[in-house]
Amino acid sequence: MLNQNSIWRYLLVIIVMGVSMLYALPNLYPNDPSLQINATRGADVTQQTVDQLQKAFTEQGLTPKSAVLEKGQLLVRFLNTEDQLAARELANKVLGDNFVTALNLAPATPAWLDAIGAAPMKLGLDLRGGVHFLMEVDMKTAMEKNVNDLVQAYRSDLREGKVRYRAVTADVANLRVNLSFRSAEDLAAAKTLLSGKDRDMTFTEADDLTLIAAFSEVKIKALREDAVAQNITIIRNRVNAIGVAEPLVQRQGAERIVVQLPGIQDTARAKEILGATATLEFRMVDEAGDLQSALDGRVPPNAQLYTDRQGRPVLLQKRVMLTGNHIIGANSSYDEYSRPQVNIDLDAKGGNTFSQATKEAIGKSMATVFIEYKPTDKKDAQGRTILEKKEEVINVATIQARLGRSFRITGVDSPAEAQNLALLLRAGALIAPIQIVEERTIGPSLGQENIELGTNAIMWGMILTVVFMGVYYKGVGMVGNLALASNVVLLIGVLSMVPGATLTLPGMAGILLTIGMAIDANVLINERIREELEAGRSVQQAIHEGYNRAFATITDSNITTFLVALILFGLGSGPVKGFAVTLALGIITSIFTAVTVSRLFVNLIWGGRKVDKLPI
Repeated sequence: MLNQNSIWRYLLVIIVMGVSMLYALPNLYPNDPSLQINATRGADVTQQTVDQLQKAFTEQGLTPKSAVLEKGQLLVRFLNTEDQLAARELANKVLGDNFVTALNLAPATPAWLDAIGAAPMKLGLDLRGGVHFLMEVDMKTAMEKNVNDLVQAYRSDLREGKVRYRAVTADVANLRVNLSFRSAEDLAAAKTLLSGKDRDMTFTEADDLTLIAAFSEVKIKALREDAVAQNITIIRNRVNAIGVAEPLVQRQGAERIVVQLPGIQDTARAKEILGATATLEFRMVDEAGDLQSALDGRVPPNAQLYTDRQGRPVLLQKRVMLTGNHIIGANSSYDEYSRPQVNIDLDAKGGNTFSQATKEAIGKSMATVFIEYKPTDKKDAQGRTILEKKEEVINVATIQARLGRSFRITGVDSPAEAQNLALLLRAGALIAPIQIVEERTIGPSLGQENIELGTNAIMWGMILTVVFMGVYYKGVGMVGNLALASNVVLLIGVLSMVPGATLTLPGMAGILLTIGMAIDANVLINERIREELEAGRSVQQAIHEGYNRAFATITDSNITTFLVALILFGLGSGPVKGFAVTLALGIITSIFTAVTVSRLFVNLIWGGRKVDKLPI
């Protein structure tokens, strides 16, 4: 008998639809407005902090949904955004400047769904709300840093090549390094040595035994490109490390970067994440220098005066043993006395450099210098905020043995600071500071309005389609409607499961288009069945031939649309990609539901038995 369902078809549909419904369920649980509270330097979020906040909330009539302290971070959930905003103002007053309070939207997925990896669809900035930044790389500082790094590199190269020199100084304004020598022979040897190592530099001899190393145009262009590209990579690493879902980080123009962080409502917190330029330098303490003379203004030419966290002066050598650019791994832990520390891992080049530097310094003191750029109240000629470089000695320790690719630093104030420092070092130091030239905040209310508009469009589209199919194709049309509903559930489940899929407003338009394409496949099948019935075939033969002959037409029409979706995904960006992803996945699900799911129900209702008339 024709049109009987096999066991494999039942199993396939049950498994696919069951898994899709399971992973679509989290979308029924809306995100909770929440506060995310972290400690800054010198502070720590403890249970005492939680109790202090709970008491303050109770006194003001605010009732949090929950408060969870985990890994030094406090997450407080609320029932609505009004309580969330009032709680943030109160928390800022109670906790003071030692804590950062950020607005966020926390997933409310039940624990049993979360345990199997089920999560709601990731929503784009236009639906979830969040922050949008247009950032500009500070190229002036980037080029200054490259010139200063070159000074250190040339000094090391000349020492290794046993070439004597008088001085190696940076001429930042002209993007060049000046090297002075005592004899023409030393100058010639240095020129041969350095030009062989760096062919992108131009070396010119001056009359006073000075060798001028200047950046070529090719070198300058390459350094600018690298500064932007590496900053993009580092920003992506930082955003991923703190768990922002589906961020957008991409280049715009020669020196600008666009960053979109869905779900982040607090621009201050976002700026703290993205703008931090923390890095480390390791320098030897100048034990031969006179600290008191340095304090009186007579700093030795090869030394520099710093202060530690207690405000005490420390005299360090200008020569940098190692920079944070070689750090490839960092994590926080505790030493044998239960004090917080940061464990550092270096790359191969950094490990070799550090090993050679500490080999000759056993028994001497080495300082760890923490460097970051802070915004000031001053503006430059273009109206951008001027950043100020802050340097602070966080640790001075005696080198007990030759150090390699792995070591640790102590002197960190709290476990929270150790975690933050490890995160920044692990993600990498920005190659150059960045300026935020434009910022926009899209509130969750606007995102909710977009969701409601998109949902209403999808709902009315489905209602009109269901009415049309029921009236025009009668009973078989209602089976098509059941397949259509299955297609929507399947598509939502797949969008929730696919890691890189993000639903945007154009993506919702893609879902609406998918509904039309899915019902179009059912229309093709139903029209084929009608043609077979009009040709005098039996009901069972008409169903069998109708599905078989329509399959080729459905496949051909959907393959061409699928290829267009792939092109849109490859060439488009932002909203266009969101539309392309939804369209491509919708094509796959619509073919499955139109051909497999609808046929299963048609066979179940009318197949495998004698039927005189088919309601179509």
